[in-house]
Amino acid sequence: MRKFTIAGFALAAALTAGCASTGTSEQQAAIDEASASASAAEQTASNAMSTANSAQRTASTAKSTADEALAKAEAAMKAAQEANERAKRMLERSSMK
Repeated sequence: MRKFTIAGFALAAALTAGCASTGTSEQQAAIDEASASASAAEQTASNAMSTANSAQRTASTAKSTADEALAKAEAAMKAAQEANERAKRMLERSSMK
């Protein structure tokens, strides 16, 4: 009877150790999965930041190009207005003759 009791305690200890180690491996698996998810989220955030920075550079270049085009259009408009004024004066002079 004593041998059965000792064997029972040994079996209970073995089962407890097995459950504890299973729990630990499950916890480690959960930690590993959470770590992998966090790494993936970090990579996604990094990619998003790179994309945003690229878009910002593209927008900045587009703004510079638009500013240059506007300046050229304003200069062309001023030149056209001056040419119109000269033409108007020439017409006035020729109609006086």
